[in-house]
Amino acid sequence: AMAPNVLVVHPSLPVKSVKELAALARKRPGELNYAVGAAGSAMHLGAELFKSTMHLEIVRVPFKGTSYGLTALMAGQVQLMFNTMPTVLPHVKTGRLRALAVGSARRAKTVPDIPTVAESGVPGFEATTWWGMVAPAKTPASIIAKLGTQIERVLTDPEISQRMLAQGAEVQGSSPESLAKFMREESARMRKVIASAGIKAE
Repeated sequence: AMAPNVLVVHPSLPVKSVKELAALARKRPGELNYAVGAAGSAMHLGAELFKSTMHLEIVRVPFKGTSYGLTALMAGQVQLMFNTMPTVLPHVKTGRLRALAVGSARRAKTVPDIPTVAESGVPGFEATTWWGMVAPAKTPASIIAKLGTQIERVLTDPEISQRMLAQGAEVQGSSPESLAKFMREESARMRKVIASAGIKAE
């Protein structure tokens, strides 16, 4: 399954789009802050990918956890963050946060009115939280194939799919080979972000 990370800002920030945010950040280099919980998390990597792709100077403010960062954002102590859809949407709906874009390649089914970062002027941008099922490396191929078939059968169940969608996650059922390929490509892509931002385990 895959869920787009959402770029949200405090309502006091005078921006309503990715382009306006980028323009403000360029006008005020090093003045805007973004909240992040765990170093190297999907939300952290998404923010650093955004910074490097857009060539922006936005300062990272680390918190002990994502919830602390979210609280600081709603209090106006920081200006923006990338976070998971289920976490931020309730606050977007109440007006405590403003959503600028989703990090998925396509618009999210649950919030089709929010544009993607890619269509907002950052072609190819993608920052998501994803989940896959894995097994020990020496598991026989026949067992992997059987598990893969059964897992895909469960994920294509309409009830399961809808329950996941309600939480902001879209089912991405695939073959074991497709998941392995995706994981290799995603690891290589994020390794560049980690190296560029100098991210280290904390």
